[in-house]
Amino acid sequence: MKRNIKLLMEYDGGRYDGWQRLGKKNSGTTIQGKIEEVLSKMTGETIELIGSGRTDAGVHARGQVANFHTDSDMKCWEMKYYLNRYLPQDIGILYVSDVPERFHSRLNAKSKRYIYRVATGDVPSVFDRHYTWYCFDRLDMGLMKEGADLMVGQHDFKGFSSVKKTNKSTVRTVSQIDIDVKEREIDLIFEGNGFLYNMVRIMAGTLVEIGTGDRESETVKEVFRTKNREKAGMTLPPQGLFLDEVFYE
Repeated sequence: MKRNIKLLMEYDGGRYDGWQRLGKKNSGTTIQGKIEEVLSKMTGETIELIGSGRTDAGVHARGQVANFHTDSDMKCWEMKYYLNRYLPQDIGILYVSDVPERFHSRLNAKSKRYIYRVATGDVPSVFDRHYTWYCFDRLDMGLMKEGADLMVGQHDFKGFSSVKKTNKSTVRTVSQIDIDVKEREIDLIFEGNGFLYNMVRIMAGTLVEIGTGDRESETVKEVFRTKNREKAGMTLPPQGLFLDEVFYE
């Protein structure tokens, strides 16, 4: 019987075309493709890695989860050592474990937490520029909190996404949005049962525009009512976004 192996990983997505491999042509430029390449050499098998979800080009992860099936009898610590030795240094495997046969990293995920890092202060940080987006304007935390509160709950988030036409439901539940104010940074923390294409970056962009006074917090209701992407705020760039944690029962 094949083993089912779960990986917990972190990565700097800056030089990758996102998580998902689309056939063979971009396998070397995606996180999934890079890890599958090393896993296949390690096991001598063709490995298909199942991720908890896709991250877009340039987006980072601190707690991505994936699983794969193998006949290999290598110990988990040996796998972890091999992977971290042969993967590029911008991908790190934090934990390797055997899990039950029916575990599926995407289908069994109950919720996810994303963090969007907005840099503030008088001068943009030279050293954080690949991991934050700098806002030149002052942000009003009270207004942003008002906007965030309107986003929480079960809604049709189509207007807060780059999804064009789809037969799948665009209803999602955002259980919590927190705003963590630091010395030179504001972290926008989103937790929910699933997120659409560009959804977190557009929600973050909308909250920033509310915080600068460029839009009213009530426009959040208008986006939900019309499902119109053009009614929402800008899509913030990918480098400030981190998949922080995936939650399972």
